[in-house]
Parts: sequence; structure tokens; C-alpha cells
Amino acid sequence: MGRNRSRKTSETTKKQSTLIKARGIDELVQRLLKVETELNANIPTTLWISDLHGEGDRFKSILRGRFGVLYQTCREALPNTFTTDKIQYLVRIIRQQQYIVDKDIRMDTQDVILCLVQILKYKLTNARYNVDEILMPEFRETISRLLAGLVVPNPIFEEEIISSRLITHLCHGIRNVLLDRIQVLGDVFDRGPQPDKIIRFLSSSPYRRIVDYVFGNHDILWMGAASGNRSLIAEAMRITCRYDHFEFMERLDFDISVLESFATSTYPADRVTGNFKAKTEKGRSMEKALAMIQFKLEEQTIRDFTDYDMGSRLWLDKLAKMLENNQTEGLNDTYFPTLDPTDPNRLTTEEQEVIDDLVSQFVTNRKLKRLLGYLFSTGKTFSIYNDILNIHALVPSTKDGDFDEFLGRSGKNLLNFIQATIERVGNNYMEGKPQDHRDQALFFYLWCGPKSPFFGKHAMKTFERYFLIDKSTHVERSLYWQQNLEQPQFKAKLLSEFGVQRVVYGHTPIDYLKGKHMAGDDGVAINVDGGFAAAYYNRGHSLVQTPHQLYGIILPTPDEIKEAERKLESAPLDIELIDEFLHPMKVKDSQEGKMLQKERNQLMKKITRLEAETTN
Repeated sequence: MGRNRSRKTSETTKKQSTLIKARGIDELVQRLLKVETELNANIPTTLWISDLHGEGDRFKSILRGRFGVLYQTCREALPNTFTTDKIQYLVRIIRQQQYIVDKDIRMDTQDVILCLVQILKYKLTNARYNVDEILMPEFRETISRLLAGLVVPNPIFEEEIISSRLITHLCHGIRNVLLDRIQVLGDVFDRGPQPDKIIRFLSSSPYRRIVDYVFGNHDILWMGAASGNRSLIAEAMRITCRYDHFEFMERLDFDISVLESFATSTYPADRVTGNFKAKTEKGRSMEKALAMIQFKLEEQTIRDFTDYDMGSRLWLDKLAKMLENNQTEGLNDTYFPTLDPTDPNRLTTEEQEVIDDLVSQFVTNRKLKRLLGYLFSTGKTFSIYNDILNIHALVPSTKDGDFDEFLGRSGKNLLNFIQATIERVGNNYMEGKPQDHRDQALFFYLWCGPKSPFFGKHAMKTFERYFLIDKSTHVERSLYWQQNLEQPQFKAKLLSEFGVQRVVYGHTPIDYLKGKHMAGDDGVAINVDGGFAAAYYNRGHSLVQTPHQLYGIILPTPDEIKEAERKLESAPLDIELIDEFLHPMKVKDSQEGKMLQKERNQLMKKITRLEAETTN
């Protein structure tokens, strides 16, 4: 009897073990099928945008139009027999999310419904989408049946009120899946008045999951300021005052009363004769006051960190001697009441009070922390996706076409080192922990150092532009990135270093009205900064990759957008075709696909092993 009980216990244990292994196989098979589906899906439709520079309303307006992606999606999803007029007609319907009668386009509601279903079905070949997430519940079941080619009730096509509502829901679903991914190449801060609006938009629930963010040097400026770097705090505030963005400061609950009181009494607007840009009197006073504080603080950093090799930026000793010897013919401003000729880098008592007040506010401001918390947690020094390297400005390189070295590192290793530093500073900032002085100083170099991957010029000539009459001293000479990208050997080295096929970058505005192109002849290197901010060309570029094409978009100006809205038309977009693909590009064709294929092979081995154990 004891033997029977023991035999039954053993059999029960064996059955339980077999059942557990079977469940394990099922879980592995489920993951395997997801991987297979992903591998055979079309690559995501990706939008690149760079250097938004605080132009929040304009960015929102253009993004609402989806940067021309809607037309291209309809073109790819529908048969080649569809004329341009028909495509444009369907685009209007999707934009307005309602059926439109057009006597020149003979398409009834049933024709439109079937076309919209085809467009939505094409977009849903991207395996990342769940129908329940993109469709409103009222017509979800009906649309799912249409997508599957199943029979639906006749009133769907025959009753106008029902078909019109279905068209609205289909349009809503299509708009939800037009863009699979948004690649931002940095610089949401400075020049424009609404960087906070851009970050809130990118971090909102509809977009957060599809946005990939690469830091720009103006982001680095504000992130370094928030970490407590004093010269960067003065610089961030100086640029804010330079563009009179006091409403932005108010929205963030900054109190600038200490700064304003000191600046307006020490630097009356009529004594500010340098090349200062602020239009308000208090703005000009604060801009100059902050400039002098900034120069004193950053010169101390340059002296402390000789390995930055930025000694040529030490101007205050020279300025003090020019003033002392009355050699001021080259200056456009000679009023420097806080400059001590015996110790030009010394802050006055009042300047120290101003910067102490601003430091206290920057490191503790909750609204600023919410904005920069998004950048610290989401942003990267570089990213790689679909065999494309995404960076803000460049990978530092030499005149001879080699990767340049900074702090003993170069190429990908340098960018990884910078990323680790930024993450460390970000964690300390978010948790309110003390910062390492060397980490804080690195942010200054990343903002304006010649070997910074975010800057790429031999110097930032802020002092010269403010105070020196000779405009030849104002020139910020770009280093070797652009010329190296024209050399096949350097491009091959760059692509090999990061394991990619293209590089996309921003930072340097290019004026297409002068015949400039976003991409080189081979399409390997692509610049997507066309001067989005009003301080530049007021236009801007973006880049779109679909499964069928890679093309650049020269964006409309604000005036062109307003005129189009007045006429109830789409704003004009100039297209630069960079590449076309003979067959729709699949995920399995990309670098991400190779990683998924490895995972698939590993899953298959595990399934086979478990199956053998279960059988035995």
C-alpha cells in the first residue's frame, strides 16, 4: 500500500513537472511569435526634427500637419492607379476627420471607407500597435472586421449618418498611427519663448512613447545650470534676458528681482552700448550684468581645468589693460563698473549676491526640474536606430580625418563617457544630492568647448561679439566635421565605429534658398537643421523615413503657415528625395532586426530543449 502511494506521488510530481514545462514552452512560443511578427513588420515611419529653439506654437502647428507624412502614407497604401487628386482628396478627409463631397472626385462614402480601411491596414503592419489603443470603442469591432476582410452590416455603407461617423473614427485611427517614431536631435531651449511648451508636448502621453531625444548644446547649457554650474546659470539667464523672455521666467516661478535691481542700478540702459540684443531697457541692463558675471565665472573654470585648453578665451585681463591704458578704440563699450583692474575675475559683493540667489533658485525650482527631469531621464548623447546614427552636431574629428581625442577618449568611447557623466549628474540633480565639481565643469566644456560633440567650433565668441568693433574677431570657425563628411575614408570610419549606414545631425543651419541640400550625393550624411528659430532662417528642415522612402522636408515659414490657414489649405512643403527602396524595408533588414533574429534563435533552442525534456 505504501508502494502504491509512493508510485502515485511520483506520477503526480511527473505530471506537474510536465505541465510546468508545457506552460514554459507556451510562453516561449508566444514570445517567439511576437518576435517573428516584429521581424516581418515594416520599419517604423520616423520623423526627425532638430533645433526647435523654443518655438513651441510653431512646432505644435507643424506637427499637427504631420510634416507631409499623411500624403506619403496614403500614396504608399493605395494602388498606383490612384491619381494625385484622389490622394489629396483623401488627405483632406483625414485632416478634417469627416466626409467631404467633391464634384470633381466621384467617391461615395463606401469608396472612402474602403480606402481609409486600406490606409489603416497598411499602417497596422507595424507590429507595435494594438487596435484597442488606437481606435475609439464605438466602432472598434466594426473597424476590426473591416480590417480582417469580414462581413459588416449593410447600414455601415447605406445609412449616411452611420457611414459618416465611421469615416470620422477611421480618420481618427489613421492620425493616431501616422508617425511611429519622432527623433528629436536636441536644442529645445533658448531664442524662442516656449521651450517648456515643447517639452510638455514631447512628454505628453500621446507622444512620450514614440519620442527619442538626443541632447543639443543648448539643452546641455540648461542641464548644467540646473546641476549648479554657476557660469552656465549666468549664461542661461543672459540668453533669456537677451530675448526678453520674462514670461517664460514667470511661468517657471523664477524671482528675478535681485538680478533686476542690481542690473538696472549698475548698468543703466543708456550706458549699455555694446552689441546687446534685448529690446527692453531692463533686458539690456540684465543682459550686460549677466554677461560680466558669466565671463568672470567661466574664466575661473578655464583656469581650474587646464586640460580643456581654452586659454584663448581669457579676455578680462586684456580688457582691464585696454581700459587702464586708455586703448579703447577697438571697443564699442567702455563702461565696466564691476571690473577690478587688479583682479578682473573677482565678483563684486553685489554680483556674488545675484549669482548666489540664482543658483539657489536653479537647483531647487520644481517646475524647471519637471522639464529637465524629462531630458535627463529620456535624452542621450547619441542614439542608433534602423542603422542610422543620430547626433546633435558631430563626432569630434581632426583635420586629417581621424577621431579627435578629448580627456583621453575619442569616437564612440568619448560619447559613452559623456553619457555616463550626464546620467550621474542627472541622478544627483533629481535626488538633490551634491554634485562633483569636475562633472559640473564638464557641462561648461560640452556647451562651448571645441572638442565637444555638441558644439564643434573653435570658440564661442560671446565676448568679441559684445564688445569688439572688428567683426573679423566675431567669426566662430567650424572645425572639420563638414569637410570630413565629404571624404569617403572618414565616412567609412564613422559608419564602422558605430555600426551604421547613415548619420543624421542638426546644429548647423543650412539655407536651401542658396542651393544647399540636406544630404550629400550618396545620402550617407544628412543635416536636418534649416534654422527653425526666427533668429536663423525662420524655416527649418525635417526628415522622414517610411518603409518606401527617405526624404527631407523644407518646412514652411510662419507667414506661409498663416496664409495657408487663411485659405484653408495645407502649408507648402518642399521635398528633397534622398533614397527610395525597391521593396518595403522590414525590421529584419535593420540592426534591430539582427538582434531580434538572435533572440529568435535563442528562443527556438530553449523551446527545442524543453520539448525534448517533456518527451523524455
